[in-house]
Amino acid sequence: MTAESIAAALNARRSGSCWMAKCPAHDDRNPSLSIRETDGKVLLHCHAGRAQRDVIAALKSVGLWQKRSAQPRRREIVATYDYTDEAGEILYQVVRTRPKGFFQRRPDGHGGWINKKSARQVLYRLREVIEAPIVFVVEGERDVETLRTQGFVATTNAGGAEAAWLPEFTEVLAGREVILVPDNDRPGRERVARIARALLGHSTRLVIVEFEDAKDVTEWFEKGHADLALIEIVERGLAATA
Repeated sequence: MTAESIAAALNARRSGSCWMAKCPAHDDRNPSLSIRETDGKVLLHCHAGRAQRDVIAALKSVGLWQKRSAQPRRREIVATYDYTDEAGEILYQVVRTRPKGFFQRRPDGHGGWINKKSARQVLYRLREVIEAPIVFVVEGERDVETLRTQGFVATTNAGGAEAAWLPEFTEVLAGREVILVPDNDRPGRERVARIARALLGHSTRLVIVEFEDAKDVTEWFEKGHADLALIEIVERGLAATA
């Protein structure tokens, strides 16, 4: 409700910067209620001495006072991640927003987007994965990009820790050495366990690398670790599985 709509419902008259109406909280023969709006807030004052809470209660009883719902904060796109087919054609994007959130959108064929999930789901950076003998599997696209800047081939699937690991993903990784890097939390470890079970018997070797001092591989590098340190950790894991 606005000050103007309340004033109109109470048959108020304009008086300078406010409206004057008969106060609904008492038997008001002479208009004693002032109604004004300042900085988006409706201000009420009964000059006959009725408390504001009584005035508001009276307005509520006749449906003239409703708490304004907060305007939803508009999401701002802060990053997009292209998921392509084997030929490099975009199938869909994962969009990261602020406040933090993610959604998928796919091309509409006319230069725009349809904010819906693609029927075909693929591994991120699919073309690079197909050509690589060793692939890191992490939880999010940001971690993939972090590893790529360090010279590694990495991938993930859209949807975070709860997303299903599809048989098609296993087929792509078959015959490769796979290094699984979970986020340092229960959903992350549970996700990696599901992927490991799916890859058993398909990948040539399988290693799980965990970082106790970081929530994910991006944070691990941000803490000053180098690519050689990661290589040493992976080699120890590979040696243990040989």
